[in-house]
Amino acid sequence: MEFCSKCGTQLPDEAVFCYKCGARVISESQEQQAAASGSQPTFAIPASPTQLKCSSCGAPISPKFGEMVITCEYCGTSITLGNEGWKSIQKHTMLPLRVSSKDDILTRIHNVMDKGILRHHLQESSVLEEINLSFVPYWIIPVSARTSVVAVDEASQVGTIATTMALVSLMGGIGNQGGRGGFGMGGGMGMASGMMLGSMMGGGMGMGGMASRRNFQLDSNYDYPVVALAAFTEYQPIDYNFALADRMLFDIGKIDKSIKVLNGDISEDAAKYRAKALVDQLQSIKAHQQYHMIQQISSQEDVSDGELLHVPVWFVRYNHKGKKIVFVIDANTGNPINSIGL
Repeated sequence: MEFCSKCGTQLPDEAVFCYKCGARVISESQEQQAAASGSQPTFAIPASPTQLKCSSCGAPISPKFGEMVITCEYCGTSITLGNEGWKSIQKHTMLPLRVSSKDDILTRIHNVMDKGILRHHLQESSVLEEINLSFVPYWIIPVSARTSVVAVDEASQVGTIATTMALVSLMGGIGNQGGRGGFGMGGGMGMASGMMLGSMMGGGMGMGGMASRRNFQLDSNYDYPVVALAAFTEYQPIDYNFALADRMLFDIGKIDKSIKVLNGDISEDAAKYRAKALVDQLQSIKAHQQYHMIQQISSQEDVSDGELLHVPVWFVRYNHKGKKIVFVIDANTGNPINSIGL
């Protein structure tokens, strides 16, 4: 595990540049090699802004500090900064803009904000501080996840509860009959049934003891979206799927010039590292939703090379009595990607 010496961001082991601030990373092995040779460690140094030209149209490309994903504003060709410097992105796609009206977006948000009695007129009592539309870059990372779960079998657990309650009821009934018969056994049998219940609940015959442990397998394949813009990582979705069937090859000519196409500052290598961690978290959530009384869980994720996807996104921010409410809306479908403060 490595950390950027400049900003402290956690980085993948193979990182050469910090995906957040753009600083070069000096690994422990590089330091040792440099110390042994008496020289400074070497890096794959990216071309300076004055040296960068679009590989398709030859137009100059001037990356801002920290940017690692840049789209040519003239022809739409994208390049990315990797371990070996700048290179062209082989697969660059986009989702078409279908929800372009501010009024439409505000109406959709109203239906979400004011849902429920306790939030009645929430939108009307909030101040709209910001609403803008832009094309945001996401890395779509294919992830194959295999999760092994050891859990108590729910059917066995239910059967155990039913058997336990029936037996306790039977013992209680015998005790009551003895009491009515005048033999003075009601108290004794009641005590016996109570002792048996305690033994069953706490010992080998209890719900945990009789219910069998079983192994389950939860396997999933994802085209996982990782936002390629550090400023948007706060709004990174955990379980959201873009309508990838609608995507097309990126064509900047199909985007209105009034809509900004954002560059990214998170590399594909960093996105793979993040996708793996997020899928591990998502697999755990799904396992706990599906199985009860999980005793052990472990996951393994494999990632493949991804693609860069530009998504039309509405960013809407309200202020409700000093509290920030933010919506990030997929302008291809109109669905909320994420929300904060609601």
